[in-house]
Amino acid sequence: MSFNSTYEKTVQDFELLNVDGTMVSLSNYPKAKGFIIVFTCNHCPFAKLYPPRLNELIDKYSELGVPLIAISSTDTIMYQEDTYIKMVEKSKIEHFKFPYLIDGNQNVAKNFSAQKTPHAFVIWKENNQWKVKYNGAIDDNGAESKKVQHHYLSDAVDELLAGKKVGMNETKSVGCQIYFRK
Repeated sequence: MSFNSTYEKTVQDFELLNVDGTMVSLSNYPKAKGFIIVFTCNHCPFAKLYPPRLNELIDKYSELGVPLIAISSTDTIMYQEDTYIKMVEKSKIEHFKFPYLIDGNQNVAKNFSAQKTPHAFVIWKENNQWKVKYNGAIDDNGAESKKVQHHYLSDAVDELLAGKKVGMNETKSVGCQIYFRK
């Protein structure tokens, strides 16, 4: 998906099951200016590298009105490691500070046009609609967080919080493909 100045994808609110047993939707956060939405999973080697960075992002932006929500839309028939029970275990072991939701019917991933794990989005509230302002990679180095030179996701959030247009609104997400059931 390519963006230009005249088009920004609008995404719909959703309600999904969190690893703590509660249902979570965007409307649960009435004061949110925007959200960081990260499609991720348990099985992907690349996605496994990011939970500490996701915890850092929620620490940095939640108080500024930009919560982070992680969503697993993986086909659990193909990947047993991505079942809800395994998601609960992973979130506890890795001390997730953010909601980790299961998108069992994959409708939310389709709504966002998510393709990889991890695949990050920044959505921003405009005229009571959620507009995609950034779509792509979290940063430029999944393997080693200390070698990251470009923090694409946090740069986009910082620009939006400063009232600016996102300079780089799309990058290529790298990771495991999200396979959609037929």
